[in-house]
Amino acid sequence: MEAAIILVFVMGYLAITLEHSIKIDKLIPALVMMAICWALIALGIEGFSQWFDSANHTLMEGFGSLASEEKMHLMEETLLHHLGKTSEILVFLLGAMTIVEIIDYFDGFSTIKDFIKTKKKSKILWIFALLAFILSAIIDNLTATIVLISILQKIVKDRNVRIWYAGLIIIAANAGGAWSPIGDVTTTMLWIGKKVTTGHLIGYLLLPSFLCMAVPTLIASYLPAFRGDLEVEQVQEKKKSKFSGTMLYLGLGAIIFVPIFKVVTHLPPYVGMMLSLGVVAIFAEIYSSSKFSMTEVDSAESDAHAHHSPVHYSLSKIELPSILFFLGILMAVAALESLGILFNFAGSLQDSVPMLGTELHQGNHEGVSDLVVLLLGVGSAVIDNVPLVAASLGMFHDPIDSELWHFIAYSAGTGGSMLIIGSAAGVVAMGMEKIDFFWYLKKIAWLAAVGFLVGAVAFMFTRTWF
Repeated sequence: MEAAIILVFVMGYLAITLEHSIKIDKLIPALVMMAICWALIALGIEGFSQWFDSANHTLMEGFGSLASEEKMHLMEETLLHHLGKTSEILVFLLGAMTIVEIIDYFDGFSTIKDFIKTKKKSKILWIFALLAFILSAIIDNLTATIVLISILQKIVKDRNVRIWYAGLIIIAANAGGAWSPIGDVTTTMLWIGKKVTTGHLIGYLLLPSFLCMAVPTLIASYLPAFRGDLEVEQVQEKKKSKFSGTMLYLGLGAIIFVPIFKVVTHLPPYVGMMLSLGVVAIFAEIYSSSKFSMTEVDSAESDAHAHHSPVHYSLSKIELPSILFFLGILMAVAALESLGILFNFAGSLQDSVPMLGTELHQGNHEGVSDLVVLLLGVGSAVIDNVPLVAASLGMFHDPIDSELWHFIAYSAGTGGSMLIIGSAAGVVAMGMEKIDFFWYLKKIAWLAAVGFLVGAVAFMFTRTWF
């Protein structure tokens, strides 16, 4: 039965990787894979001899001798445990996405566009790279990419020039998301999973992530595509909301408040995000001069006035397919973890891969090779980084703020830039600008690889400081 579950996972994973070839949205195989894996576990529960205790991060003793009813009860408890942990991430993302959409409802991001005054291509490149690096740490790399490419489309006429900027924005956004607990889904997973803390994450990864962004940008600024001046398109913009700047700073401030709330109250991050969403929603409703009540969703009056509510409008714009994809993939990985498959794989991986570099956690005699984590980063370019990090949570058991978790956060967050399908930022840029996979592979991938390796080397040297 274990072989069948692994086969289902591999087939589902292949379908996710080949999403653009088979023309099936990746959320579909993710959900199907999750459901079938857990169904097979339920049907074959009597035949399993081991079970992974997720709460204690170790294999249970004597699982094979338990009665069928006890095994089924344990499976239901484990399923509920994983659903709870996954839901923490999903509710957090829903809150963050809604706040960003509320900012966009008031055209708040147009304030950023007003900062760009120069026409020199290389200067505009640095402006967008730095904006991507900073914004992605605050509103996540996916959203930062969407925002900046939307701005780019308004000021750059030539698509052939624009896709070069988009390629560097992908690298900068992924680098910026790696050093912030709310900047990338995988980093958020490690943060919510109590593997990293905000202070140590910034301390370990700010410099490596900055180099990962700055080195490719510096190299690119000398390439022919970024020489000379840019013809900035003058477009008659619609009248901007008088609250656009206020909502931008309020929304970004509310998202930044979440890690502070967690440190003060020790509550899960999604609680703070819901508080931030509530505060932003109050101001949004006031500023929109709407009398719409969020609680009267079933009344005819609500239906008639729903389009006047910035909150309901924003909720209708969030990326629900991404949320469902994360649900499917995280719960599918949880199925493999529960059977102890990931635990056993981690042991064999650590035994077979040579120990290059120093051990990632002092005092951890098992140790995890730097090469393993670098391969994880390269793998995230080919395979989605969310399941890779989800798998690492089940494979490795180092304590909170171990160097291992910070290196995984860096590798998984920035390694995906090497292929356009390797990160959410790349996929959304590919869709917005119709960037060809092989064009990106030829023109941008090597820049991303250079930045990834420079940042990794910087991490190896600086991790001893903390």
